[in-house]
Amino acid sequence: MGARIYLIGAGPGDPALLTVKGQRALALADVVVYDHLVHATLLHMARPDAEKIDVGPTAPRPLEQDAICLLLAEKAREGKTVARLKWGDPFMFNSGGQETLFLREQEIPFDVVPGIPPGLGSPTYAGIPITHPDAGDTLTFVRGHGGDSNQPPDVAWNHLADLKGTVVTSGDGPQLAAILRALQRHGRTADEPAALIYDGTRPSQHTIHGTLAELQDLVSQPDHTDSPVLVVGQVTTLRKHLRWFDERPLFGTRVVVTRARAQATDLITQLEDLGAEPIEVPTICIKPPLDSTPLTDACSRLDSFDWVVLTSVNAVTSFMTHVLEGPGDVRDLKGVGLCAVGPATAEALAGYGLRVDLIPDKHRSEGIVEALCADRNLADARILLPRGNLAGDLLPDALKRSGASVTTVTAYRTEAVDLTQDHTQDIYRLLLEGRIDVVTFTSGSSVKNFADSLGQEQVVDLLRPIVVACIGPVTAAVAERLGITTTIMPTVSTIPAMVKAIADHIRTRRHERTNR
Repeated sequence: MGARIYLIGAGPGDPALLTVKGQRALALADVVVYDHLVHATLLHMARPDAEKIDVGPTAPRPLEQDAICLLLAEKAREGKTVARLKWGDPFMFNSGGQETLFLREQEIPFDVVPGIPPGLGSPTYAGIPITHPDAGDTLTFVRGHGGDSNQPPDVAWNHLADLKGTVVTSGDGPQLAAILRALQRHGRTADEPAALIYDGTRPSQHTIHGTLAELQDLVSQPDHTDSPVLVVGQVTTLRKHLRWFDERPLFGTRVVVTRARAQATDLITQLEDLGAEPIEVPTICIKPPLDSTPLTDACSRLDSFDWVVLTSVNAVTSFMTHVLEGPGDVRDLKGVGLCAVGPATAEALAGYGLRVDLIPDKHRSEGIVEALCADRNLADARILLPRGNLAGDLLPDALKRSGASVTTVTAYRTEAVDLTQDHTQDIYRLLLEGRIDVVTFTSGSSVKNFADSLGQEQVVDLLRPIVVACIGPVTAAVAERLGITTTIMPTVSTIPAMVKAIADHIRTRRHERTNR
């Protein structure tokens, strides 16, 4: 396939609203061109080696529209596939038409992938159906110009005000104030219901319901600097019956996720499904071993072992990758016992079609030894232990004392992420200002690296008023050694159990505050 430009509607905010076709096109891209309104999660959907260019007003080198068009053409002429991520829908109150006309003139092939416009997605997430049989038969979208303009758009306001139906628009304070004045001046009553939706479809979304006159006063305030979606009409009264997004158990809760980015998707998705706002601060990354020869050798003689003991999902992934891609054969695991430290590790093995023979009741080293000894005599048992480079000697030493012959191999490396100074300052500032509700840790290394990044003495003070959630006792023990108090620890060391424990804690705390 030759060079091609994909104009992709990124939707109104929630990255999960990107279409399947949009995600597929994004994954093909050599270059991703985006601006500040596009959710950062979408950039992670692109290839790691894709060039990412921020052209928005907050970029180090913001570009005017003509320069963006030239950039797209330049990258295409270099033979690159380009994903142009555009907020909302490319062709609805957007510059997609300008960009595609330019590309057509330059004879550069392009595809357009529609997205959900903010004027549709934001009201839906606010529980406002923009059409309803009892609220008129018209739906009018009005473009808001922004740019501190105190003049309404060039619209036949007398005709628009006469229509019985819904009006949807967006813009900054002066523009919305001008639109609300124009509607009232041309026939809409001052007490007609309306709603302002801020940060639509995001966990920080909030909605203000009022009359046209009340909302005009609000957006006219000098300190009103946001650009919400405005919905005018009787449909806004249905919100009290249909709101759903902002009633989820973790709505508005800001949760720091310190897990390695490659493994964080499941945790982030589950938090978002409950309404939380995950903040990614990956403190570790998972890499292959520096020397994979011992692992490859062990995988080539799997039938020589009695047990394979796997102590993490990362160990499963790395081990099975070597089994499937190396000289060994997965069929050699027949007759070999598989021991998984907990349900998450067992589930990871199940993803490869493998049934676990043993899961200890205690999801830690001593639990593994106790379970194996209870299952059979370990004297002369041959055990393969694929694990991370930072794993200690507690488990292999305990197995050896029980009479087993243990082969330990490094299946993966855990390395600290080199956080940029700005990134570190951002999370430091958020913690210092009390704008974080929960910090999650899913491994001891994530705790240690988080503390190292912010300073071990400072992190104790920063986390003292914050809810700290650790996935299990091993992680909590590392936190305790660093002086960090664990508030939440699930009884089962799994991501779903930790998310549920967080939701239960937040629900209880909100209930207590309500009943004070």
